[in-house]
Amino acid sequence: MVLGRYCHVCGQENVIPKESFWHMVVHFFYDIIHFDSKFFITAKDLIFRPGFLSKEYMVGRRSSYLHPVKMYVFTSAVFFLFFFSFFNTESEVKESSNLPLTAEKRADILEGMEEILRENPADSFIREKIRLFRDTSKVLYRRDIPGGGFFLSFTGTSFSSYESYDSMQRSLPAKERDGWFRRRIIKKDIELKNRLMENPEAVLTQIADSVLHRMPYMLFVSLPLFALILKLVYIRRKQFYYVDHGIFTIHLYIFSFVVLLVVFAMNGLQKWTGLSVFGWLIFLLFIGLLFYLYKGMRNFYGQRRGKTFVKFILVTFFSLLMMLVLFAIFMFLSAFTL
Repeated sequence: MVLGRYCHVCGQENVIPKESFWHMVVHFFYDIIHFDSKFFITAKDLIFRPGFLSKEYMVGRRSSYLHPVKMYVFTSAVFFLFFFSFFNTESEVKESSNLPLTAEKRADILEGMEEILRENPADSFIREKIRLFRDTSKVLYRRDIPGGGFFLSFTGTSFSSYESYDSMQRSLPAKERDGWFRRRIIKKDIELKNRLMENPEAVLTQIADSVLHRMPYMLFVSLPLFALILKLVYIRRKQFYYVDHGIFTIHLYIFSFVVLLVVFAMNGLQKWTGLSVFGWLIFLLFIGLLFYLYKGMRNFYGQRRGKTFVKFILVTFFSLLMMLVLFAIFMFLSAFTL
């Protein structure tokens, strides 16, 4: 039994549980208007005041702003909706395959193929490709590279068939043979190389498609890792807990989504108009993103410019390294789960 207007245990208002249809419609529109007002206030402060929202959240002033997680879910959903709608992996792969090779790139590929041939003298396919690449009278394109440029092994081996790999394994003493996991990876590597040799464009499109659809997961995994980098860089600032670094990271990622949406728009305008000015604007946007990170760190953590700049360099370096490692892992998963 509840005495009075509100429950003395949970604070819920004492109302009749059955609501009219009109009440539900009014409540629905109120939620939309309430969300919109918070969203625009939050977006304005997020874009024009780096680090401010994270600081407000940390000190407890939160009611006027949209919750960071809710904002992240909304902006990431919009970002990936546009991203997957406008990015065509098949056309991108075909466009890339029609690019002519420079003399330096051609020489590097030729050197790699010659190394493969030394290890596998019977490989007639590579031998024929070497003959083609040595003929300097012909213009070669990326599509002429064996396997679309992925003829080198993911595992550092150069076996072209299961039989050659199994034969080599049988010739070794039992304790020097590969274990179950490495055998499985190498056999998958051989399968992938053979598929690339047969139809590189189709396989590369599949790999690119798989990588792109794993991008949301990669960014989600990178978020706590970026917060960990901040935690380690600011390890002596005991007043900042890991969750505070996490909130700062979420706001940074939201801003990055906004910047990337503008970049996609600029890239589309550049292709449509052919004006190079949009390329310079895209470059300035990426510089602006780096400046936003520096300014956000300075405002949120409240340290001097010199110390903040040094920590900005450290955070940028380790975050790029982290993203490269994650991309390599997700690329590996995409290639080996086709």
